[in-house]
Amino acid sequence: MKIDLHTHSSASVDGGITAEQYRFLLKVGTVDQLAITDHNRVDMALELQAELGDKIIVGEEITTQEGDIIGLFITGLVPKGLSVKEAVQAIKKQGGIVYVPHPFETVRSGINLAALKTIADDVDIIEAPNGRSLQPGDDEAIDWARSHKKVICGSSDAHRANAAGKTYTTAGEILTAENIIAQLEAAKITYRRPSLFDLLAPKYNRLMNKMNRRNKR
Repeated sequence: MKIDLHTHSSASVDGGITAEQYRFLLKVGTVDQLAITDHNRVDMALELQAELGDKIIVGEEITTQEGDIIGLFITGLVPKGLSVKEAVQAIKKQGGIVYVPHPFETVRSGINLAALKTIADDVDIIEAPNGRSLQPGDDEAIDWARSHKKVICGSSDAHRANAAGKTYTTAGEILTAENIIAQLEAAKITYRRPSLFDLLAPKYNRLMNKMNRRNKR
């Protein structure tokens, strides 16, 4: 099963993958399962999961006081602006999985080492590599994961449909909140270097969304 645990839909402030594009990605087998992890929103994820079932994982990339954290297999919105410890507690209260995206990256609001230490016991997954990184792996993130006995995965962090599934994780079966850790322990990670369009997609989407909002006034 090709799994992508970090993507951004057109509902996200800087995302661009439409509902129809998600349906197509799954239909043609670009991926078998993916998480929609919009910034501080879960509406698109909930709608598509209701339609497509367990092929869609409901997630959210939450803006915390110390950087971004992702909740997977959540059932509702976790508010932005919490401390990272409070956000993690909210994820766990929903029975969710705590996923750390692009750790230690200052440009993309990654959790730093000091903040990560405060939630170490509750972290489930470390992202390495991130598909919008120009490096195939992150030695610091991998070293931290191994030293703390956490599983790793690779995800695309796609903000446009053509980037989804370029970097992905291959698991033996469809992931659930109950089996995800065991599945990722034996998973294979595939990384593909991002294109210039993949890198610039968030900025482009922000600009287009801003223009569209202005035109609707």
